[in-house]
Amino acid sequence: MPTPLDFGCAPHAGEPPAPLTQWLPQETLHTAARLTHWITENAKSTRAFLKRVEQLHPLAAPMQAQRVAELPRQAHKKGDHQTAGDGDREALALLAPAQDGHDIGLVSEAGMPAIADPGSSIVRAAHTLGMAVQPLTGPVSLMLALAASGLNGQSFAFVGYVPQDPTERTRRLRELEALALKTGQTQIVIETPYRNAALLQALLQNLHPHTRLAACCGMTLPQQVTRSAVISDWKRRPLAQGLPLDLPTVFLLGR
Repeated sequence: MPTPLDFGCAPHAGEPPAPLTQWLPQETLHTAARLTHWITENAKSTRAFLKRVEQLHPLAAPMQAQRVAELPRQAHKKGDHQTAGDGDREALALLAPAQDGHDIGLVSEAGMPAIADPGSSIVRAAHTLGMAVQPLTGPVSLMLALAASGLNGQSFAFVGYVPQDPTERTRRLRELEALALKTGQTQIVIETPYRNAALLQALLQNLHPHTRLAACCGMTLPQQVTRSAVISDWKRRPLAQGLPLDLPTVFLLGR
C-alpha cells in the first residue's frame, strides 16, 4: 500500500496537506478504507494516513479497532531484505491474521514499502505461505526522480546511502561514478534530509566535470525542485543555490 511522500514534511506556506487523490487513485483509496489489519514501519504515521483516507471514504472499522502491527526495529535500521533469519520468522508471525482470512495492508512511512524502505520480509513470508501479493498504485520517489533526471532510465541501480565518513564517502562516490561512466548505468543515492547539503557538496567536489548529476527534492510536494546538469554547469551557474535540501532528496549520477 503506497502512501503520500509528504509524511514529516511541513506543508507549503502553512497550507494543509494536499488531498490524497492528488497522488493515490481511487482503487488504492478504496482498498485502504476496507482493510482493518496493517503491518507498518511506523504505527503513528499509518494512523495519520488512515485519518486522511477516512476524510474521503468510510473506514471498515473505527480507528481504535484498526489492528496495526509494527515491523521489528532492526528492520528500520538495517532493512529486512536478507534471505533468511529472525526477520523472516517474525514476518511469518505478523501474517497470522492473513491465515485467519484477513487481508493485510503493508505500508511504510512514505512511498512504496519494500522499495528503499522495509517490508520485503513480509512479502517473502506471504509467498512462502502461498498468499496472494498485490502491489497497489501510488508514488515511488526513486522512479519519479529517475524520470525527471534526464539520466539513463534503461539501466539504473539504487545503491541507498553512502558512508558518512568523508574519506569513505569520497571513495564510494568515485567508485559509483566510475561504474556509471564505464557502463552507462545511472546510480541513485539517498540521504537523510539533515545530511543532504553535505552529500551534495561532496558530489560537487569529487565528481568529474563531465559527469551528470541530478538532485530531485520533495517529489510530489508543492516545493519540489529538480535540477540536472553536468558538474561543471552545477558549479558555473551555480545550481545548488535555492535547492530545498531540507526535504527528502534523491541524487542521481551518470552520463
